[in-house]
Amino acid sequence: MKFGRAKKDTVEVNLTPLIDVVFLLLIFFMVSTTFTRETRLSVELPEASGVAAITDPKMIEVSVSANGDYMINGERLTRSDRDGLRAVLLPLSQQGTDVPFIIIADAKASHQSVVTVMDIAGRLGFANLSISSQEPEQ
Repeated sequence: MKFGRAKKDTVEVNLTPLIDVVFLLLIFFMVSTTFTRETRLSVELPEASGVAAITDPKMIEVSVSANGDYMINGERLTRSDRDGLRAVLLPLSQQGTDVPFIIIADAKASHQSVVTVMDIAGRLGFANLSISSQEPEQ
């Protein structure tokens, strides 16, 4: 008696459940991810060099202390707010805006205080702005 061979079924891997799981994971991660919008001021800082500073008698130096007080050319302002700073810088801008405008900020001064000085100087027409810093001790 001759027995016929049974046909072997081809073994196939069903990928449908795997694809379903991958899509579910993708949706889960997309929904659970938090997106934050970050805005940054793009600043390219120059490296310090050993060149001596040039002193110009016509330059304007604005110092910002750690607590946010302002000094212009060594004189403390009576009103250390935005309007007081603008009131003192306005007559200086009418004498000419091509003079060097140097901002000397304390390391612990708030960024807002420094940006306020830069904003007022820019609105009054000063274009030659620079920020002074101290070289680190070695």
